[in-house]
Amino acid sequence: MSKHEEIAAGLIQDILTGRYRVGERLPSERDLAGRFEANRGSVREAMKKLEQIGLADVQAGGARVKDKEEASLDVIGHLLAKDTLPDESLIDQILLVMSGLIAIAAIQVTSLGSEKTISDLRALVKPLKSQKMTKESHTIARLELINNFVQASGNLPLQLIGRALFQQMAPNLTKLLPHVALDPKSFAPIANQLDSGLESRDPDKVTSAFKQLYDMNRESMMNAFSQARKELELENNEAANQ
Repeated sequence: MSKHEEIAAGLIQDILTGRYRVGERLPSERDLAGRFEANRGSVREAMKKLEQIGLADVQAGGARVKDKEEASLDVIGHLLAKDTLPDESLIDQILLVMSGLIAIAAIQVTSLGSEKTISDLRALVKPLKSQKMTKESHTIARLELINNFVQASGNLPLQLIGRALFQQMAPNLTKLLPHVALDPKSFAPIANQLDSGLESRDPDKVTSAFKQLYDMNRESMMNAFSQARKELELENNEAANQ
């Protein structure tokens, strides 16, 4: 990580955790250079990064914090990574948005997708019918299926939004994967319906299958959060007692 990236990461963390509030002026270049033991050029590059993702309004007199609701999609990854566990409500919101993207993608893929596109997607569904996959690998495969399905839509705005959400969410789910309790066996009927819907190019059948997948993913993720929180609390208690 370069120096300006280190500074930007530190300031983003400060903003998202409330050290600097909306409308508040960030420290001067001189003060930040001293804090991070960097030159002012690195500080200015860091400020450009903050401005680029929409967390700061940089002007000649200094920089002020902007509301995260005005930020770009890039801020989602930082929001997910700011704590030991990713933000549960934000993961829930991302899953909901992805389900909406899938509903649009289902129409476009089944009506406009080439035979190769349909064949490639069915090839991604096939392993999910297996009962030999581990729970962790099955969870990753389901998330990748959703992402690939959106990418196969041929709708550029849909593809860009879907890719941005997936790329920022996936790395932050690492600590949750061991706690995902979804049994691959329970997904087999959904995989069969999805495969059949793709083969017949039936958007309703495909959408229905993904709706069931969303419900299943959401339930398993929320249960995983509960287990991960209990484990983290236990670790913290043990550390405090040492």
